[in-house]
Amino acid sequence: MSRYCIVVAEGSKARFFTVEPAEIPEMETGPHLIEHKQIENPEHQAHADHLWTDRMGRNRSVGMRGHRYDDHRVQRTDEMERRFAREITRELDHMARGNGTRHVVVCAEKRMLGFLRRDLDRAIPEGAELHEVAKDLAKLTPRQLHDHLARDGHLPARSRMSH
Repeated sequence: MSRYCIVVAEGSKARFFTVEPAEIPEMETGPHLIEHKQIENPEHQAHADHLWTDRMGRNRSVGMRGHRYDDHRVQRTDEMERRFAREITRELDHMARGNGTRHVVVCAEKRMLGFLRRDLDRAIPEGAELHEVAKDLAKLTPRQLHDHLARDGHLPARSRMSH
């Protein structure tokens, strides 16, 4: 049972963590950020490979000005990210409610955070505190992520070993 549930998300993947105490507090630092699950957005790669092929073009008639035709890329990207955000919040709901979570930390760049906000209130257990971090921290290791979030006051800091 962990009091903290952390989600780090970006367009192609989301990682889910909890904060767990040191197994032997006298012998090691703690608490530790433990990664439990990672989900990927398969549409993101398909989007890069297929949807972003060069479909923008010009339609010209002889002697007339050309006009560009649009393939609605922005709408497709938004819908793809909305679907992935719903999947992330469903997983967060499952993890946080079954875990006794009291603090939920959601880290994502501003655009993805906007999509996540639509369903976050339903994904967080009643009485749990939500911390939003509008930064893309997806590339950080668990230790780097823990240190970063602890420095900003979102997680408890790891204790230092004294010798």
